[in-house]
Amino acid sequence: MNRAPGMVDVAREAGVSHVTVSRVLNDHPSVRPETRARVEAAIEKLGYRRNSVARALKSRRSSTIGVVLAGAELFELPRILRGVQTAAQLAGYWVNLASWQGGSTMDLAETLQRLTDQSVEAIAVIADRPLVADALADIVTGVPMTVVMSGNVPNPELGFVELDQELGARLAVRHLLEQGHRHVVHLTGALRTFDARARVDGWRAALEDTPGAGGELLEGDFTGNSGYRLAHYLVTRPEHELPTAIFAGNDQMAMGVLAAFAELGVKVPADVSLVGFDDTAGAAYLVPALTTVRQDFVGLGQRSIEQLLRMMRGEPAMSERIAPELVVRRSTAPPRPQR
Repeated sequence: MNRAPGMVDVAREAGVSHVTVSRVLNDHPSVRPETRARVEAAIEKLGYRRNSVARALKSRRSSTIGVVLAGAELFELPRILRGVQTAAQLAGYWVNLASWQGGSTMDLAETLQRLTDQSVEAIAVIADRPLVADALADIVTGVPMTVVMSGNVPNPELGFVELDQELGARLAVRHLLEQGHRHVVHLTGALRTFDARARVDGWRAALEDTPGAGGELLEGDFTGNSGYRLAHYLVTRPEHELPTAIFAGNDQMAMGVLAAFAELGVKVPADVSLVGFDDTAGAAYLVPALTTVRQDFVGLGQRSIEQLLRMMRGEPAMSERIAPELVVRRSTAPPRPQR
C-alpha cells in the first residue's frame, strides 16, 4: 500500500462495513464485543490513524486548545508550558502554539482568528505586559479564553489566572522588616511588565504598613547585569550609606548583586541582607543560599487549562490568583548593630 490506510481498508481487513468501523472509532455502544475486537485488530495491523482535521470539520470538535505567547519577557515560560501540556493531555486535548510580540489589536485579533480557524476549542493567552491587556479589552473570539500572568483584563468574557506578585513582594519585604531592617532598597524589574509593577506595589505597601520603615527604588530590567550595575552604584555613590537590605526584582538580578558585592568586599548577609524572587533553579546553591519567593509556574499553567475546561462546560469566566511562598535561606539576617 503506497498511501496511508483509510477506513475502507480497515473495514475490508476486518470484514465489516465502514459504518461499523466508524462506530468502533466513536465508541458506539451498538457494536458487539467480538466485532469491536476484530476492527481494533485490523486498525492495529494496518496502522490506521484517524483524520483529525476531517473529524473536526464534521463534529466541530478538534480536541485542541490554542495557546498564544504574547510577550518577549516570559522568563519562566518552559515551566508554564509544562503545566499547560500536562493538564491538556490529562483532559484529552492537544496544544496548538502561536505567538504575538506586540503590534496592533488587529494583529492580535488575526492571531486569535487563525487559531479559531483551526477549530481550537479554547484559547489561553500567556501575557507579560499591559499592552496585551489593552489589546484584549474588546476581543471577541467565539471560544472560551483565559489570560495567564496578566493582571486583570477589562473584558468580562475572559477569565484570568495569575501568580500574586504583589503578595510575593509583601512577603519578601515583610521578612526583611521582621529581621529588624528599616530601610529596604528595591531593585525593580522591567517596569513595562505586569510582574515588575506588581512587585513595586507590594514593596511599597509593606513599607507603608510598618511605622518607621522606608525605602528607595532603583529601576532595573530583570537581568543579572542590571543587578550587578545597581549594586555597584549602591556601594560607590558618594555621601550615601550602604543599605542594610535589598529586595531584588528577581533571582537573576539578585545573582548580579551577589557578584558585584563579592568583587567589592560587601558581605551577604553580614553587611546587606538580600531577597530575590522566583526561586530559580540553583538559588539554593548560591553563596550564600538565596532567600527568595517561590512561584508555582507549573501549577499556573495547569490552572489555566482547568479554568478553560470549566468555561467549555458553560461555567462563567472567573479570576484566580495563586499565592506564592517565601523561602528563607542564608542571604538574610538581622542588621549588624550600629556602633
